[in-house]
Amino acid sequence: MVVFLSLLLDLLAFTMILPLLPSLLDYYAQHDKGDGWYSMLQSGVNHFREFLGIPDTERYNSVLFGGIIGSLFSFLQFVASPVIGAASDVYGRRPLMMLTMVGITSSYVMWALSHNFQLFVLARIVGGISKGNVSLSTTIVTDVSTRKTRGKGMAMIGISFSLGFIVGPMIGALFARSAAAQGGAFYVQPALFALFLAAADVLFVYMYLDETLPEEKRAQSFGNSFKEAQNLINPVSLFCFSAVKKTTKKDMSMLRLLGFIYFLYLFIFSGLEFTLTFLVHKRFQYTSIQQGRMFVFMGLIMALVQGGFVRRIKPGKEKRMAVMGMVILMPSFLMIANATTTTLFYAGLALFAFASASVVPCMTTLVSVYGSADQKGTIMGIFRSLGALSRAFGPVVSSAVYWAYGASTCYITGSILLIFPLLLFTMVKPQKMD
Repeated sequence: MVVFLSLLLDLLAFTMILPLLPSLLDYYAQHDKGDGWYSMLQSGVNHFREFLGIPDTERYNSVLFGGIIGSLFSFLQFVASPVIGAASDVYGRRPLMMLTMVGITSSYVMWALSHNFQLFVLARIVGGISKGNVSLSTTIVTDVSTRKTRGKGMAMIGISFSLGFIVGPMIGALFARSAAAQGGAFYVQPALFALFLAAADVLFVYMYLDETLPEEKRAQSFGNSFKEAQNLINPVSLFCFSAVKKTTKKDMSMLRLLGFIYFLYLFIFSGLEFTLTFLVHKRFQYTSIQQGRMFVFMGLIMALVQGGFVRRIKPGKEKRMAVMGMVILMPSFLMIANATTTTLFYAGLALFAFASASVVPCMTTLVSVYGSADQKGTIMGIFRSLGALSRAFGPVVSSAVYWAYGASTCYITGSILLIFPLLLFTMVKPQKMD
């Protein structure tokens, strides 16, 4: 419950900024100097937009700009998560959790002071590097749960994400609504509110989170967890889980297979998720408010599925549930590709949300059973890192396909490509229940 509440506070603060991005970008466009970072990044966005033939509209520019910042954030998570996870195997979960959350809190201080775009980007960089608290949360759940109860714990983490992505943007939307009337540095109030939530989270964790990795079970030195530094930053080494030792050849083979399936699935999923904003604006002329309602609809379904279904999955059935989620996602993409009415679109969106709620928690549970206690942080950090890498590049590739060949081709292609992670899943042989 401590991990659930901590993640919920963290995600409320994190997702608040989403509805504010268009207003923030407008503010920095007006206040950044001609030779500033904003102008430099805008030039890159313009070249990318012109290359793909994306219409030059304010809304599309905001989506692309936000996508680039989001990709940067995901890439930093890719770099930091394995290092933080491995460090927690040496020093314990609690000190690293406190460190990451202090870093997140610092990023909101920088946001509140970000009178220019450079400081805003630096705030996002600090936040991205510090976001290892999510992988640490899954590791803590792994530490304190048994094989029989672990799936329920991972589902609770999923519920915190769903609730955070429902309520957080609503809070941000309230600030965004008053942004135009305020003028000036309107971002200060939401940044201070995010800072308040983050500071409360730090205090909550300090008071109530106990250490879950006893000293006698920890890696004895960096030599155990950081055998070679490149194993934690080299993408090839991460896909190979090279930093993980003391495991059988069979288990290592399964870890690598699950890691690759996870990357491939999220590469497809996150890319098409990103293009939803383009699709509904172009096909249905959705406003920002209507798009917000769309994401609330998805979040509610995800919370219901995770709370009422995924957390009740019997141990050993996680593979079947993950496969089911991927299978359901295929018709979802086809329905979205061919939807000419909002009814059909929302039906596809419901299946999309079901898959989102089921696949990742189940795959996380499958991975969490591998490795000894002093390697769990490393394993979960690497696993989280591969997901962040897919989210860094998936939206770029999907955007290119979307604007080069159209929405229908993009989503139909995504549906077909899901065959590959599904086929690979047939090779997965989960560990038997303890």
